[in-house]
Amino acid sequence: MTAPEVGTSVVHRRYVPFSDAHYAGNLVDGAYSMKLFGDVATELCIRTDGDEGLLASYSDVQFHAPVRAGDVLEITCTLTRVGTRSRGLDLSVHVVARGEPTVERPGAARPFDEPLLATSATATVVVPPPAG
Repeated sequence: MTAPEVGTSVVHRRYVPFSDAHYAGNLVDGAYSMKLFGDVATELCIRTDGDEGLLASYSDVQFHAPVRAGDVLEITCTLTRVGTRSRGLDLSVHVVARGEPTVERPGAARPFDEPLLATSATATVVVPPPAG
């Protein structure tokens, strides 16, 4: 555990399985990104405060581009504010690779040269007061 410091980041990578496709075109719903935000925020709180923390609010959630089954996502959480018990977070989901299946190559996929911003948000988490 490290002391909570502005600029601390945690990054997760995740493959989006086809079982999570919810709409035509193998789209997944926006709640998928929100779930990933919860996971990465939890790890950040564990690393900085030794506790999973509680997500208190989201603000400025933006869906910039679709997330599809077969995507590889990079989810980032960066600590932007440290209060006595609250923490401000910047969150993002980037698509770093996408499945592009064809009849000849059903497993075809390609990495992106530049990650594609899919979802962004700011959030506030609350952690217990320091022991002592």
